[in-house]
Amino acid sequence: MSVKTRSAIVREVPGKWEVVELDLDEPGTGEVLVRTVAAGLCHSDDHITTGDLPVKTMPMCGGHEGSGVVEAVGPEVNGIAVGDHVVFTYIPICGRCRWCSSGLQALCDLGSGTLHGSRPGDPTSFRMHLDGAPVGQNSGVSTFSEYTTVDARSLVVVDKDLPLEVAALVGCGVLTGWGAAVNSAEVRPGDVVVVMGIGGIGINAVQGAVHAGAAEVIAVDPVEFKRNTALALGATSAFADISEAVQYARSITNGQGADSVIVTVGVTVGEHVAQGFSAIRKAGTLVVVGLGPKSARELPISSTELVLYHKRIQGSLFGGAKPLSDIPRALDLYRKGILKLDELITTRYPLDDIVQGYDDMHGGRNIRGLVTFS
Repeated sequence: MSVKTRSAIVREVPGKWEVVELDLDEPGTGEVLVRTVAAGLCHSDDHITTGDLPVKTMPMCGGHEGSGVVEAVGPEVNGIAVGDHVVFTYIPICGRCRWCSSGLQALCDLGSGTLHGSRPGDPTSFRMHLDGAPVGQNSGVSTFSEYTTVDARSLVVVDKDLPLEVAALVGCGVLTGWGAAVNSAEVRPGDVVVVMGIGGIGINAVQGAVHAGAAEVIAVDPVEFKRNTALALGATSAFADISEAVQYARSITNGQGADSVIVTVGVTVGEHVAQGFSAIRKAGTLVVVGLGPKSARELPISSTELVLYHKRIQGSLFGGAKPLSDIPRALDLYRKGILKLDELITTRYPLDDIVQGYDDMHGGRNIRGLVTFS
């Protein structure tokens, strides 16, 4: 048996999202059928359409940030029941591998196949089909779909009193940005922090730095609307250009520079990394979150400066988060008014307007666009 579901797929690279009707498997062993309520329009899905983030299976059904309600549960699923409200985690969590057992859930071994689009551990088995042909599921979840069947290890149950539209955001953008500051940059009270790029990730890096006690949080973005949003959510200053931000950071640190720079530019290239690297002080930390073309290899930085100034370059996947505990914790911070989530949603779109949503993202008109399902 299968379920019919309207979903947004990309057929080729480069390409655009197209809404079609797919056949979706009912849940098998260890799987759960979810009715999607909301899906965030994250730049990572856009990277799939451009080829910057290569996937193994085409067509690919997009979406990795989202929330929904459990419709059916397969055999051997524990702790998840029909009617539960859930947030998707785009990296499944086994809880047993070296990384999970050492507190690095974002590096779980199950994540190695998330860009293949098949069931975990079986590259020949797919849950979605179009005219009988396999369709990949982005990150194994595909939230750009009215219904989706996923591995139970890709879900976190959340309290039913929380609005699912805002809960969707903690499945990627919020934890990735917040964790980039709190976990990856290890921001401490009194620090000076620069955030390059104020989108769905960067705005939460701002919030994370503020919550960690940074004395100065300097937002950088060429779009005035985004700079103003950063100031409204805790940034102490905002600049259109990184050179202005660096000059200001040095002016308040006796010429030393920022304690940390977090790069969350939508399409991150070597120049952005170099700019962030030059902006940090001795023994400072550069955190790189944004993705660029996978083929890019050059980082125009000085190895001498890296060594003699004892600087650190840190990649950050999912903000170094522990989704099983951090998703409920983030939502608790929201409930208490500490973490701002409602303010992140700029525009809501029906699934049929997903291309417009990404056009708005590229045009700098959204902090976070959200596909909502009736």
